[in-house]
Amino acid sequence: MALPDGPRSDSSFQMIQWLTQPFEFLERWSKQYGDMFTMHLGVIPPSVVIADPEGIQQLFTGDQFDSGFGNAALKFTLGENSLLVLDGERHQRQRKLLMPPFHGERMRAYGSLIAEITRKAMAKWRMGGSFAVRPYLQGITMQVILEAVFGLHEGPRLQRLRGALNRLLESTSSPLSMGVSLLFQEDFAPWSPRGKLKAQLSEIDELLYAEIRERRTEGKFEGKDILTLLMLARDEADQPMSAQELRDELITLLIAGHETTASTLSWALYWIHALPEVFEKLETELATLPQDFDPNAVAQLPYLNAVCQETLRLYPIAILASPRVPRTSAEILGHHFEAGTRLFPCIYLAHHREETFPEPKRFRPERFLERSYSPYEFLPFGGGNRRCIGVAFALYEMKLILTTMLLHSRLALASDTPIQPVRRGVTVAPPSDLRLRVLSTQASRPLVML
Repeated sequence: MALPDGPRSDSSFQMIQWLTQPFEFLERWSKQYGDMFTMHLGVIPPSVVIADPEGIQQLFTGDQFDSGFGNAALKFTLGENSLLVLDGERHQRQRKLLMPPFHGERMRAYGSLIAEITRKAMAKWRMGGSFAVRPYLQGITMQVILEAVFGLHEGPRLQRLRGALNRLLESTSSPLSMGVSLLFQEDFAPWSPRGKLKAQLSEIDELLYAEIRERRTEGKFEGKDILTLLMLARDEADQPMSAQELRDELITLLIAGHETTASTLSWALYWIHALPEVFEKLETELATLPQDFDPNAVAQLPYLNAVCQETLRLYPIAILASPRVPRTSAEILGHHFEAGTRLFPCIYLAHHREETFPEPKRFRPERFLERSYSPYEFLPFGGGNRRCIGVAFALYEMKLILTTMLLHSRLALASDTPIQPVRRGVTVAPPSDLRLRVLSTQASRPLVML
């Protein structure tokens, strides 16, 4: 059965456009073909893009779809046991084991840690100087990952792992590396991009397996970090995760939760300082916090929450949600698809529909105070049984880092030149030359959290 219509340009040319100018690519073809069209990206099987909320709902709620199968290209980096590449009962088991550490009191226990890591990073600022926003925030979110997730504090293993993880993330961040990963999946010569990636992963694996082995051998399960909680978790058959499963989920948490959070925070800081009315409203709201406030109070601030949501709406880090691949024929918006068709809910296009979000190119947090949006209209973390398990943690981390920075300093954009998003591997981020000037490092009042 024929797929929906779509661009007819050469598939290699479409791949280049997708890798280098993904937003422009999507907007151009959605204007011509509407909320459903087919992309042809090089040797990758045809991909159907769906942006209509009704169609997205059908994808998120249907029980005849697999997603892990459609993410097979991620196995090389994330491993065979990553939540992102599993389907069926194995996916359900891993999801149940991973969910508890990211919710409730366990998650809130990291509030003071996140704020302290941010304050230590801010102590390096020079009055009157400037700093590159995204690299600075990547340093903070990396430290949060190392301490809150991996449970590592200062020491040789932490230093080696930080360096290895940074090298891995940088080597997979360019459009070229993404294209090579998609097109040349068997390229394992030591000097090749895939060969270098394999060596980087081996170095990280050595450190992670050593940490897991040491904790199990010595019975070190007293920590509150996520790795400890995952090592203690048991499935319905009272079985723990294997070392390989733990490794694969840790790498997944790193890839999905480090640069994504840093990029979103970079966009938020840009809009807060580019739009005086946004800064003033946020400053007024933060002033309502009591002298000694619980981190949970920050998470409940309505305008701060709206700023984070609007940031995720305008330039969502993930352009597409996990693909849905029907096991048998399926019907979406009246169109019949054969088994095995790759169907992608498009987060970016859904967030830029004029019918849902009037003036979609304008940064206006108030829209999230004026009405609620369905999970098929606003879906920055995907949806259905594939919705990111770290949603609550990511939003909590974003709000605490922003609050700590805004209460402890006065910043300004180093340049008034508008910025444009750039491709960073599978994500899209602010450019590396986005900088903020440090006007003051004196807090408007002492920051104390219970």
